[in-house]
Amino acid sequence: MQINPEHISALRQMGWPDGATLNAAVEAATGNRVARVVGQHRSAYVVATEIDQSLRVQPPAPWTRPRVDPETRAIVGDWVVLDEECKNILSLLPRHSVLKRAAAGEHYKAQLISANIDHVLVVCGLDGDFNPRRIERYLLLVQASGAGPVLVLTKADLTEHVEMALESLQEIVQGGIPIFAVNAKDSESLKVLHPFLGVGKTAVLVGSSGAGKSTVTNTLLGTSKMKTQEVRGNDSRGRHTTTHRVLIALPQGGCLIDTPGMRELKLSGDEDLSEGTFEDIDSLAAQCRFSDCGHSNEPGCAVLAALADDSLDAERYAHYLKLRDERDAAATSLAARRADAKAANAAFVKRTKDKYGRR
Repeated sequence: MQINPEHISALRQMGWPDGATLNAAVEAATGNRVARVVGQHRSAYVVATEIDQSLRVQPPAPWTRPRVDPETRAIVGDWVVLDEECKNILSLLPRHSVLKRAAAGEHYKAQLISANIDHVLVVCGLDGDFNPRRIERYLLLVQASGAGPVLVLTKADLTEHVEMALESLQEIVQGGIPIFAVNAKDSESLKVLHPFLGVGKTAVLVGSSGAGKSTVTNTLLGTSKMKTQEVRGNDSRGRHTTTHRVLIALPQGGCLIDTPGMRELKLSGDEDLSEGTFEDIDSLAAQCRFSDCGHSNEPGCAVLAALADDSLDAERYAHYLKLRDERDAAATSLAARRADAKAANAAFVKRTKDKYGRR
């Protein structure tokens, strides 16, 4: 399938990136229309073929099965190929990034949040919402997604402690993670985000309810498209005003995905604690006298030495250990789930061959 120049221009306004991989996939696909998923419902998807032209389409039958791997079906931000009538999704195009977490509950199951994103804007309010430990967890999920993290501290106009908050995050944002303190209601203040929202770029907003995600969206749009509510006065917590993920084209040329507030952030098992947020702790561990140092009472332990002289914050290290154990448990569940899926697929293929014979 060939995409005409006019269609490419329309796709660029919806975040279509420059890249040979996607173009090659499109040329090999069947059907005659590429669209982007801008909304998702239980039994259907909302896709856009042009910036202001969306339609409701049906997913392939395998996507509707209860036990289907959630990573094999489309989510908001995905690019899909439609049939000639633009009524059904035929296939899912390759992703260059995907943000996900483990779903709530005791049993591991991946919950995909958005796909084909270039940056994740982690929004945190400089009020009762401010929590460095939760920011660490967000950044760990983002770093596993393939997208770049950007930390956005809202409500900077409502506090006198902006510098103190920025200082408390210096260890967390080491390695060059962009961090901005902004007034989410002021378009001038949000201009610092424009470099991440240009033509062909897609960003997703994540954060707690009441952090200001929808306010950021409205200010970038220049109109009150997304509903907002005031946070509760007693604990600064917000109410869910965004109830589903939605992709919006921005006047800056790129696209923005707004998401509901997240109260639970379980690791998926794919995270790497040695990169980004906790890179300094991994570097310290490499300086220990023994390569298998457990950082408990071993002589020559660089981690214990850093804790003793307060160059490593004890609370942050305890959180690192908690996240590491959680990640390891999730990785074990993930490996078992993938093994079960592989075995189930092999059994299905065998039953099919036994029933219909080899072709």
